[in-house]
Amino acid sequence: MKSDAQIQQDIIDQLTWDPSIDATHIAVAVRDGVVTLNGAVGTLTEKWEAEHVVKTIAGVRAVADELDVRLPATNERTDSDIARAAALALEWHSVIPHKRITITVREGWITLEGAVSWPYQKTAAEEIVRNLMGVTGVTNQLVIEPLAEVHEVSNGIAAAFQRHASLEAHKIHVDVRGTTVILRGDVHSWFERQEAERVALSAPGITAVDNRIGVTR
Repeated sequence: MKSDAQIQQDIIDQLTWDPSIDATHIAVAVRDGVVTLNGAVGTLTEKWEAEHVVKTIAGVRAVADELDVRLPATNERTDSDIARAAALALEWHSVIPHKRITITVREGWITLEGAVSWPYQKTAAEEIVRNLMGVTGVTNQLVIEPLAEVHEVSNGIAAAFQRHASLEAHKIHVDVRGTTVILRGDVHSWFERQEAERVALSAPGITAVDNRIGVTR
């Protein structure tokens, strides 16, 4: 088991090694495997990357990211500039229903509100605006609203299972409650169990899967 001092040094070394991060103004503290990052970075993307790097280090149990985003003068943009850039970025991305999304910007911080049909659209919208120049933070308040009735979603998932070569569809029961799918039944491998969950989560309007499938030998 690594000591806090070893974890701290590994993090510092990795942050310094990563070319996408300027670790000059990042302070790392570790206590009982819990890492706290303090200091400042130049972009929101750099802040996210620093947190990601820390999570890859062996021995890290949790991360408190207290880094500030302090934009260089050359990267500063007005809130109006950022709002226009965000709107255009979402509009140009073919998978995002941009007309259903409202963008608010205050002091470089973007808030996304509205509705999308798929979980991946919510994630993609945040990733798109997070990488824009001048953005200091993102609050993602998008909700997922199904476009189909419950029975249509349930039948669609069951049909997807039948098309999947790795799944024995007749052994899996699908129950849709709101935006959550409950899966029951038995399969022969952990891979099948995970595949069933992945397929179910791909259904329109579904935000979570309660996977109760058992694995039998």
